[in-house]
Amino acid sequence: MTDLPDIRLPADMIPSDGRFGSGPSKVLAPSLTSLAETGASLMGTSHRRPGVRAIVASIQDGLRSIYGLPDDYEVVMGNGGATAFWDAAAFGLIEKRSQHLAIGEFSSKFAKVAVGAPHLDAPDVIEADYGTGAELQSDNSIDAYATIHNETSTGVKLPVRRPGSSGVVLVDATSAAGAVEVDHAQYDVYYFSPQKAFGSDGGLWIAICSPAAVSRIETIAASDRWVPPFLDLKSALDNSRKNQTYNTPAIATLYLLGRQIEMMLIKGGLGWAIKRSETSSSYTYNWAEASDIASPFVTDPALRSTTTVTLDLVEDVDADTVEGVLRANGLVDTFGYRKLGRNQLRVACFPNVEPGDIEILTAAIEYVAQRL
Repeated sequence: MTDLPDIRLPADMIPSDGRFGSGPSKVLAPSLTSLAETGASLMGTSHRRPGVRAIVASIQDGLRSIYGLPDDYEVVMGNGGATAFWDAAAFGLIEKRSQHLAIGEFSSKFAKVAVGAPHLDAPDVIEADYGTGAELQSDNSIDAYATIHNETSTGVKLPVRRPGSSGVVLVDATSAAGAVEVDHAQYDVYYFSPQKAFGSDGGLWIAICSPAAVSRIETIAASDRWVPPFLDLKSALDNSRKNQTYNTPAIATLYLLGRQIEMMLIKGGLGWAIKRSETSSSYTYNWAEASDIASPFVTDPALRSTTTVTLDLVEDVDADTVEGVLRANGLVDTFGYRKLGRNQLRVACFPNVEPGDIEILTAAIEYVAQRL
């Protein structure tokens, strides 16, 4: 941005770490140092040899511990991130017709995948205004239900509930996983990328699969449906059982994810992470409601995300200018989701973000706004 006002924040408004992005999110410095210290023993080695496979196994076991997974649930992994998983699900989890909640940019994108898939019937798409929620509706013509646990673009958090039908329930958990509780009986696939609450890098998807989801994957694989090898969930399942991915993963992403999971288990697991995010997000919402310049975009408190907080600014305080000034002072990635087109900031409250830094950020936003 050009022609930014020259506003310097005082020293007490500089946080210990200025990364507040909603993804890729803050990666812990000790994890980066630890990765560098592995030297040539890890980076540049085969993902099918014991070193990397041990990391994959530790991730799978760690997620089982964090979530207390039932013994018959499997942790499946593949490359490409959640965006690739939508395509994979269209080939390997939806038999004929799906239902989709579309409450923001990311949930809408999965719906568009199903709309464009020539081998599937037209999906049932339930839309809601951005900033609000919706519920899945039981329908005997539906064999796969797609919902989202936390819509990163809008900051809406939805409860995960089965609609009461026999179809498999697919939950996009990308910005909820690792910081929000979930009932395993309410879903069949809980999938996410690790560059949010799990403080790693992108390019990987993880899917926690129920026995019903595994059965669906195997049934479709045994049919005559053509599936691109990269998107073949049966291949992902088979390789995950060997503690590896079908094709070469980003080793650094795996390592950082493994370190994050290890740290979370030491700190207290999912309960610790949930409390951290709730502390940061509650402070942010309370500040916004008391502020003269900001207000929560999600008006229903029951739907407000505890991991990604979206804030509308008053008309005479330009969000892009505020974000630019903050960035110039080392407080980065507070911009709103671009396609919403609102005068908005977005603040990540993932577990790696210090709640004290959130308090400093809100004070810095006030300071900048007062000087515009």
